[in-house]
Amino acid sequence: MKKSNKFAWTWTIKEEYLDEYVKMHLNPWPEILEEHSKAGIKNYSIFQNGNQFFYCFECDDVEAAFDYIAKSEACKRWNAITSRMVEGSFDFNEAEPIKPMREVFYLE
Repeated sequence: MKKSNKFAWTWTIKEEYLDEYVKMHLNPWPEILEEHSKAGIKNYSIFQNGNQFFYCFECDDVEAAFDYIAKSEACKRWNAITSRMVEGSFDFNEAEPIKPMREVFYLE
């Protein structure tokens, strides 16, 4: 099967932070959007089902993108806030900060 250049994962947001998490993503900081674009991330979407969130974006080099994000001061500030809202961790200095979902179907 041909693969896309999409990357997807899910996170569960702690119930007590749900409203704050959604508000932050409805009005993201302009520098966060800019940094993600500079990292090579495009067509980024987040979908919500209760406190379960599904994330999907396109990127030609995910490792390089995550490396860029890990070094970004703006992203460090954003992640300092949002990381406490997520069940688990998303430390970009870890070998696998996000557990990617396996792509099992792709239609071009």
